[in-house]
Parts: sequence; C-alpha cells; structure tokens
Amino acid sequence: MTAPVFVVERLDAGPGGQYVLDGPEGRHAVSVKRLRPGEDVVLTDGAGRWAECVVLAAEGKDQLVVRVDSVAEEPEPRPRITVVQALPKGDRGEVSVETMTEVGVDAIVPWSASRCITQWKGERGLKALGKWRATAREAGKQSRRVRFPEVADAATSKQVAALLAKADFGAVLHESGTERLAVAELPADGEIVLVVGPEGGVSPEELALFEEAGARPYVLGPTVLRTSTAGTAAAALLLGRTGRWG
Repeated sequence: MTAPVFVVERLDAGPGGQYVLDGPEGRHAVSVKRLRPGEDVVLTDGAGRWAECVVLAAEGKDQLVVRVDSVAEEPEPRPRITVVQALPKGDRGEVSVETMTEVGVDAIVPWSASRCITQWKGERGLKALGKWRATAREAGKQSRRVRFPEVADAATSKQVAALLAKADFGAVLHESGTERLAVAELPADGEIVLVVGPEGGVSPEELALFEEAGARPYVLGPTVLRTSTAGTAAAALLLGRTGRWG
C-alpha cells in the first residue's frame, strides 16, 4: 500500500531536513493512524509540491516528526479537465466531488442551473461550498493525490458559458447529442470543460447559450446516469482517451 498523504500549508524543508506535522493533520497521523518510527509518509501542499518522508517520532497526541528524504514538483496534467457540476440534492454533491477527485478531475465548478432543486444562497450556500472543498481535500488525500482539484465558487449559466468559450473543447452531456463522447475529437493540450446538468436536465435556453459559446451536446452511453455519477463516468472516459490514464 502506498504511503498515507498529509497536507501542509508550506513545504519548505529540503532533503535531509526535518519537519514537524502538527495541528489536525498531526493529530490524525499520531492518534488515528498511529504512525510509528520507520513508517513512510507523504507531505504535500495540495498544489503539486510533495515530499517523501520517514517518521522519526510521535510526540504527544498531535505532533509527528519526520525526516524529508526527497522533494518533488508534479507538473499540472494536460489536457486539464474541468467538470461543471449542477447542484444535486442532499449529499449527492459531496459524493460527486469525492468520486471525481478520486478519478483525477482537475477542477470542479458548482453550477446553479435553472432546473436545480437545490440552490445555494447566503450562509447555506457558503456552508455547502465549504463541504465540497473539504470533500475534495479529503478525497485527494485518500486517493494519494498531491495536486487536489480546485473547487470554484458557484457559477451562473452565463459564467459557465464564458468558461466554455475559453475552452479548447467544451461538451454538454445531453440526450439531444448525436455524437458519443467516446468518439469525440479531443485536444492533446489545453482545457477540456464538461458540463453535467441537474436531475431535471439542461434547459433549452441553457443548451442554446452553451452551444453559442462553442460547446456541443454529447451522449455518454445507452443508459441514463444520475447527475452525481455522470461527471465521474465521463471524466474517467476522457482521462483514458487523452492518455492521462495510460
């Protein structure tokens, strides 16, 4: 099994140096994972910089002293894959963020589509966004990523259209599509933006807006997936087709 991953604010120790992991991450390493001297761990800033380390000692209940063996920088994967995820009901949003993080999505944009039953407003919206970001962080650690996906602020349909207009490839999962995503011509570099609609579907007005921005409707397969699983399935397909899963 690969070494557990812990997140640090800054990773400034070089090879041969020591680092003290404390706070919530240190407490998890010492009191929950119960790591002991000689065990391997990985420290990362979640933005691509990471270090392979060996545990030297556990101090108290929340401090892990490690030796840094090597430090590396993971380049940003190309092409970059962003999923625009319409807001699902209940905790399905966190499920979608968790699984998309696990498969390797680079950015997630919450979308307040017109047919979303859930709408993020005021404090409730900020709390929900915080849960999505915390979920991405924890799923990034669990899946041993060192570059976690960015979770943007909730976007309007016009903001999604602006994002699609800048993309090298834009796709909307929609039943009106006459082409399968599995055979679409994909760029080798740049930005891929994939839009996943709500349970009620993308409205005709939104679809027209996105098509005007350069995105085309595509179908994923013969079955109908829930909004909380469609993004993960489509992202996995794109990761395989672009060679990032190769």
